[in-house]
Amino acid sequence: MGTGMRDISRRGLIGLGAGAAAAMGLAACGSQQQDGAKSGSGSGAGAPGDSGSPTPSARLLGDGSTSDSGKQPNQPDKPVPLEPGQTPPQFVIFSWDGAGEVGNGLFPRFLDLAKAHGAHMTFFLSGLYLLPESKKRKYLPPNNRPGASDIGYLTDDHVRATLTNVRRAWLEGHEIGTHFNGHFCSGHGTVAHWTPKQWLSEIQQAKAFVKEWKTNTGFSDLPPLPFDYEKELVGGRTPCLLGQDNLLPTARELGWRYDASSPGGRQVWPVKRHGLWDLPLQQVPFPGRKFEVLSMDYNMMFNQSQNSTKAPAYNYPAWRQQSAGAYIAGFKRAYETNRAPFFIGNHFEHWNGGIYMDSVEEAFKHIAREKEKGADVRMVSFRQFVDWLDVQKPEVLAKLRTLGVGQQPAGGWKTFLSGTGKGSSGSA
Repeated sequence: MGTGMRDISRRGLIGLGAGAAAAMGLAACGSQQQDGAKSGSGSGAGAPGDSGSPTPSARLLGDGSTSDSGKQPNQPDKPVPLEPGQTPPQFVIFSWDGAGEVGNGLFPRFLDLAKAHGAHMTFFLSGLYLLPESKKRKYLPPNNRPGASDIGYLTDDHVRATLTNVRRAWLEGHEIGTHFNGHFCSGHGTVAHWTPKQWLSEIQQAKAFVKEWKTNTGFSDLPPLPFDYEKELVGGRTPCLLGQDNLLPTARELGWRYDASSPGGRQVWPVKRHGLWDLPLQQVPFPGRKFEVLSMDYNMMFNQSQNSTKAPAYNYPAWRQQSAGAYIAGFKRAYETNRAPFFIGNHFEHWNGGIYMDSVEEAFKHIAREKEKGADVRMVSFRQFVDWLDVQKPEVLAKLRTLGVGQQPAGGWKTFLSGTGKGSSGSA
């Protein structure tokens, strides 16, 4: 982790205090093999939802790495506009940066969890996780040497495992976004300094590594990914939450619908920037502390053990409880007040003994229980959430945006949203 992470953490955080400033804008590197990886493929072969064979009606694309298999299965009902006086649903979006399976079993673990509770998530796939290290010079990162990467490359077995789990994820209804490629967060080559044209190059390469994995790997025994990535890819999250300003014009030209890269967001209803929905990670209560923390596992870890991912184990029980409590507190605050969507970011990592994976699972189950008890809680992907946003009346969204963090609607929802009124869509 470079000093660039600490620099970004101080932007836009006036009044949050030193602890919060150290926490808010940080985002970890993707899964690295050196941290928490085990030997073996960890492919999750034979997992539910992955038949190991191509979708029957799929039309192969390019070199056969991907295919157009039609409408994605396991999607929620078609979204409809809120009726006058109707209470908004509570949307919760769990997302994963990198989305590589490195033999630790975390990718299939959370696919199983989502399937057990009828939930969907977004996986921001790092394109390099489908490119073998032997072919790394195919990657030409802006302002860096050919083949450079701050997250390294996966072994061939782990590339295979990642392909298996990405395929399963899409078939089970999850979204495949992008975390781009080399994850450069500091120094001359940092993504913070990339131009819109350089972002375009990075995106084109990220897509190519997904669309040409058969050519690059030589694997002939794996089925194609069941989606057309040109159509599937409608949003992403930048490394370390850096570089959004120059990314957005390019993302808009490409027809993307949202971006999840903004740091230090608040629990309020979102707006658009440059025509894309701006869906930032959010500040949430941090139990036992006077400041709030960003809704991401890395930020929980940084506030508890700073740069150490292997702190003394006697800390783990309290830290696990604290991080799970932060997610749950963020959910409760939104659900009981303004119903702002709740965004959570994670990594498939075993930092501090894997406590953050346990805490996010605990929070996930807590939220799922509320849904299963009858609450209108919707655990969806970012793409599914913007599908809902896009069918709402602009004046309704404008009214929702008048509610601050933890603010209940005056007179209750039936009164607050009883009329259409006038307002803007919030686009910029």
